Amino acid sequence: MTQRFRPLLFLAALCWGITLAAQTTYPYNGVYDEPEGFYAFTGATVHVSPDRTVENATLTIRNGKVESVTAGGAVPRGAVAVDLTGKHVYPSFIEVYGDYGMPENEGSGRRSRRDGPQMESNTEGAYSWNQAMRPETDAARLFTIDEKEAKALREAGFGTVSTHHHDGISRGSAAVVTLAEDSENEVILKRNAAHHLSFDKGSSSQDYPNSRMGTMALLRQTYLDAEWYAKQNREETNLSLEAWRNLQDLPQIFAVDSWQDALRADQVGDEFGKQYIIRGSGDEYQRLQPLKASGATFILPLKFPDTYDVSDPFAADLVSLAQLRHWERAPGNVAAVDSAGIPFVLTAHGHDKPADFHEALRKAVAAGAKADRVLAALTTGPAKLLGIGDRVGTLEKGKLANFIVTDKDPFQEKATLYQNWVQGHAYELKDLKTLDLADAYDISIGSNRFVGEVSGDPGSRKMKISPAGDTTSTEVSLAESGGVLTLRFRPGKEGGFYRINATPRGEGYAGTGRGPAGELVTFTATPRPASAQQRADKEKKEAEKAEQKSYASRLTYPNIAYGLPQHPTTKKVLFRNATVWTNEADGILEETDVLIENGKISRVGKGLSDRGAEVIDATGMHLTSGIIDEHSHIALLDVNEGTQSSTAEVRMSDVVDAVDENIYRQLAGGVTTSQLLHGSANPIGGQSALIKLRWGATPEEMMFQGADPFIKFALGENVKQSNWGDANRIRYPQTRMGVEQIFENYFSRAAEYGRAREAGEDVRRDLELEALLEILEGERFITSHSYQQGEINMLMELAERHGFRVNTFTHILEGYKVADKMADHGAAGSTFSDWWAYKFEVNEAIPYNGALMHEQGVLTGFNSDDAEMARRLNQEAAKAVLFGGVSEEEAWKFVTLNPAKMLHIDDRVGSVKAGKDADLVLWNDNPLSIYARAERTYIDGKEYFNRAENEARREALLRERNALIQASLDAKNKGGKTQEPRGNSRRLLHCDSENH
Repeated sequence: MTQRFRPLLFLAALCWGITLAAQTTYPYNGVYDEPEGFYAFTGATVHVSPDRTVENATLTIRNGKVESVTAGGAVPRGAVAVDLTGKHVYPSFIEVYGDYGMPENEGSGRRSRRDGPQMESNTEGAYSWNQAMRPETDAARLFTIDEKEAKALREAGFGTVSTHHHDGISRGSAAVVTLAEDSENEVILKRNAAHHLSFDKGSSSQDYPNSRMGTMALLRQTYLDAEWYAKQNREETNLSLEAWRNLQDLPQIFAVDSWQDALRADQVGDEFGKQYIIRGSGDEYQRLQPLKASGATFILPLKFPDTYDVSDPFAADLVSLAQLRHWERAPGNVAAVDSAGIPFVLTAHGHDKPADFHEALRKAVAAGAKADRVLAALTTGPAKLLGIGDRVGTLEKGKLANFIVTDKDPFQEKATLYQNWVQGHAYELKDLKTLDLADAYDISIGSNRFVGEVSGDPGSRKMKISPAGDTTSTEVSLAESGGVLTLRFRPGKEGGFYRINATPRGEGYAGTGRGPAGELVTFTATPRPASAQQRADKEKKEAEKAEQKSYASRLTYPNIAYGLPQHPTTKKVLFRNATVWTNEADGILEETDVLIENGKISRVGKGLSDRGAEVIDATGMHLTSGIIDEHSHIALLDVNEGTQSSTAEVRMSDVVDAVDENIYRQLAGGVTTSQLLHGSANPIGGQSALIKLRWGATPEEMMFQGADPFIKFALGENVKQSNWGDANRIRYPQTRMGVEQIFENYFSRAAEYGRAREAGEDVRRDLELEALLEILEGERFITSHSYQQGEINMLMELAERHGFRVNTFTHILEGYKVADKMADHGAAGSTFSDWWAYKFEVNEAIPYNGALMHEQGVLTGFNSDDAEMARRLNQEAAKAVLFGGVSEEEAWKFVTLNPAKMLHIDDRVGSVKAGKDADLVLWNDNPLSIYARAERTYIDGKEYFNRAENEARREALLRERNALIQASLDAKNKGGKTQEPRGNSRRLLHCDSENH
C-alpha cells in the first residue's frame, strides 16, 4: 500500500531549534508544528542530472528542497539519516502532456444527419462563436488533487505533471503541479505553463468544423480575428479572443495523430510565426527529414501496438502490411527521432497502467534509445520546455526534492522503484529493504546441502529447493521483510518443516532456525555460479535483445505496400522508336524518339541520340503525356466541410493524404496530375488542390507549383440537402432558388469587402470573403458541380452579372442541352463518359454528352470523381469514339490536353512537346485500347511506376509479410500481449461522402 510518511522530528526540533518552514497565507489551527523535513540519504549513486552522477553520495534535503549532493559526505547534525547503500537516486520524471486533476470530458460531440445540425455555439457567455475554441480554459482553476491518479503516476516515477483539459481545438492553458498530496495551493508550481491545441474539436456538438481542413481554417481565422480584436475599438466583447491573445507568448503545444498532421500543424504555425511543440503520434520514424525541417520539438508517446494475433491464417489477411510494419518499428521510434537530431521529450499519455509505461520505456531502450537521452527526455527536457528548470528536472541545490529511489537504471528489465519523493515527502512504492536475490544458491543447513533456485521479481520472489545431487525439488515459502529473509519448507513428502531466518552476509545470506525435529540449525546461502547452460541461455537472451534492433520490415515512402525504398531521381532517358501521341499540330508520330532530361522534354524527333541517356526501346509501344484528372477525390483525408452554405475559407491542400494507395494505383493507370476537389455538400465549397502524383512525397511536395488557384462550387440536390432527411431542414438554402441567392449574397459581400480594402479601411481580414474576392478579381477560378440545364444557365448568368466567368462545369450531364451557351460564356465541360440514372437529377443524361459539347466548341474532358474509374481513364476516353464518333486523337485529349487547358497548366503538361514537363506514360498498346497497360509512368522525368519492377516488388512484399507474421507468432508465444486482427481499409471518397 502506498504511503506518505513524515518521521517524527519534534524532539530534534526541540534540541536543535525549529527552522522556519515554507510560509503560507493559510492560518494554522492548533500548536504550530511543521517539521523542516531535514534528511540525509547516504551511500547511493545519485544521478543529479542526465550528465552528472555522484557515486557513494550523500544527498541532503530540507523543507522539500535539495540542499546538497556530495561524494561520501557526512550526515549533517540534526538530519535524519537514510541508508541507501546499493541504491540509485534519479530526479522524478516530469509528465509534459497530462490531464491529472482535470474534470472528465463530456465525450465526443459528433452529430449524425439524423440529429440535425447545430449551427451556433451553445456555450453561454461572451465567448467564441465556435464552442470548440476554448482558450479561456484555465487548468489551474479546474485542478483538484486526485489521490488515486496521483498514486498511479508516482508509481510510474513521475513527480511533476503539466496538466490541461483535453477538450477542444484551443484547449486553454496548462498548469504545472506536483504529485504531492498537500493542498492545491501547495502543489501548483506554475499557472499558464503552455497553450494547448489540437485538430480534435472534442465535446463540441456544433457542426463546424467537421473536417481537418475546417479546423485549420478556423485556427487561421482565429489568429487573424485576435489580431484585429486587439486593435478595434471594442465593437464587441469576446472573452475567448482576449484569452487567446494572452496565451500567445506561452509555449504552444499542438497534439496530432500522424506525421502528416504534424506537418499540417507546422504549416499553420509558420503562417502566423508560431513554432509549435508537437505532441506526436509515434510514427515519426516514417518521415524524419521533413519533421526535422519543421524545427519542432516533439513530445513522443510510448504507446505501442500490441502484437496482432495472426494464428488464424484467414483472419490474418485482415491486417495490412502497414499495420505489421508499424507494430514492429514503433518501439524504435524514439531512437530514430534521436538519431535524426530531432529534439524530443517523452510522455506517458495513452497508458492506463504505470507498468505498461515502464514496459514501453524498456522496449524503447531495447530498440536502440539511449538511456541517458531517455532520462533527459523525462526530466531536464520537459523542465526546459515548460520553463520550470529552476525548480525541477535535476537534483541541484535549491530545486524541489523530487526524486525516485531504484535498485538500478530504471529503464533496465526488472528494475524496481522503491520510493518516490515529491516536495520532500516520501511515498513508498516497495519496501526499501526488499532483498536482492541471485538466481541460484548453494545452501547449507547444518550438515545438509541443498540447491535453491529463485524466480520472480523483487517483492514477489519464488524459490524451489532440492537436495544436492537430486533433481526432486520442493516449493519454498519465501518472505522478505525489513531486510530479513524467512524460509519455510519440508524437504520430503513426510516429516517436519525447516523454518529459517537469514540476513545478508557478503554476497549471500546467513542465519539460524529450527529443523524438522525442532532442533536449532545454522543456515548459509552462497550464490551459485551459473552453469554452462545458464550462461548460454543468458547469452542467447542478450543476443535476442540485440537482434530487436534489426527489422524484418522495410521502411519505404510511403511506409505501406508498394512504397518506394528511396525517392526517385530525375533521369535522362531516351525513348526510341515509339508511337508518340503529341497532342500538338504534329499529331501522332510513328517510330519517333523522345529525349527527357532535367525533368523536361528535351527533344522530339527521329534518330535522336545522347550518350548519357538511359535508352528504352519503345518499338511497338505508345508514348503519351500523362493523364490529367480534372475531378478527383483520391489522396484526401476529408472531402466535405458541408456544415455551412459557404466554406470558401477551407483548403483541400490542407488535407492531402500522401499515403493513399490510390496514388500508386492511378500511376499504374497512367494518371500523373489530379485536381482534388471539395465535395458537393454546400453551394460554395473549398479551395481545390492540384497535385502531381509524386508517390512517396510529402503532401507539400506533391503540389503542382505555380498553378492558378481553383475553388469548388456546387448546384443541385446535394447542396439543398433534399436527400438528407427531415432533421436537416435548418441550414439555408433548402431550394434551388435559395442556392442562387447564396451566390448573389456572397459575391455582393465580397465586392463590398474588396471596395473597403481598396479604400484603406481597417477591415477585419475574412478568409472566406478573400477567396470569393479572388474570383471577382480573376485570380481564382470556379469548378462547379452541376447536372441540370436550368442551374447551369443560372450560374453563368450570375457570373456575368458580377463580371467573371465560370471556368468549368463538372459532371454537367445535361451539358448537351446548353452547349452553345457554354461555348459563348467560355465555360469548359468536364463530364462522365456514360454515367446516368444514379439519382433523379441525372435521369436525362446521355452517353453522347461529351461528343455533343465538343462538337459545339466547348472545351470538353472526362473526369473520374471515383478512385476506381481514375485507373481506367484511358478507356473512358475511348468511349468518346464509341459514343459520338470523336476521332482517336481528339478523344485522347479529353483526358490529357483538354483538362490541362481547363486547369490553365497546358503550358506545362498535356502534350509531348519540347520544354514541357516530362510527365509521360509508355503504353504497351494504343492507349485507347482495353488491352493497353501503362508500362512506365514518369513525372518530372522521375520514374514513379515500372510494371516489371512492380511484379518483382510483389514477391518481395509477400516474403516481408510472411516474415512479420512469423515474428508476430513468435512474440505471442513468448507471452506478448495480443490484439485481434482488424483491417484499416481506406474509404473511397466521392462528392457526397460525409466526414467521420
